Amino acid sequence: MPSFYTSMKRISAPIMSCDPPGPRSVVKNKCRHSAIMPVLVFGAVNVHDGDTVVHQAEAANATTFLDFLRLLKERYPNRLIALVLDNARIHHARMVKEFLREEGQCFHFLYLPPYSPQLNPIERLWKWLKDTVIANAFHRDRHEILQAVQRFVHYIQERPEEVLRRLGCAA
Repeated sequence: MPSFYTSMKRISAPIMSCDPPGPRSVVKNKCRHSAIMPVLVFGAVNVHDGDTVVHQAEAANATTFLDFLRLLKERYPNRLIALVLDNARIHHARMVKEFLREEGQCFHFLYLPPYSPQLNPIERLWKWLKDTVIANAFHRDRHEILQAVQRFVHYIQERPEEVLRRLGCAA
């Protein structure tokens, strides 16, 4: 049975903007933070082999969580999937419960105690992502942030042993 550490994370990054060329910028080109752009991802790491599943979403709600569950179900057909979850409201939503009743027999949810993200090792993956993609970096727009996240996801999917090591699951 594949077991996963899973969670959703909102990754916020500053966007850098500069004054356009022209009379104002002749004296001094003023660059500044113009916005903080969030990117939302759902993720799961298989604790046995380090396989990582990441799903980018526009919002954190029951619908996008169900999209993520369907992605896991498609990736691991005919398998029982144990998910370690926090107690986010979307994990307990009526439509999630209905999905589990109707077609989610392949899922087993294990809930962490409230306010205890430190107990979910996938939080170490999110820290790694933020240190790699967000820390000390400026991005021109949301698209550039998404590209950086996708490069990180590609990197970790090719290095499952490193993922397990960083999560504390490797020997």
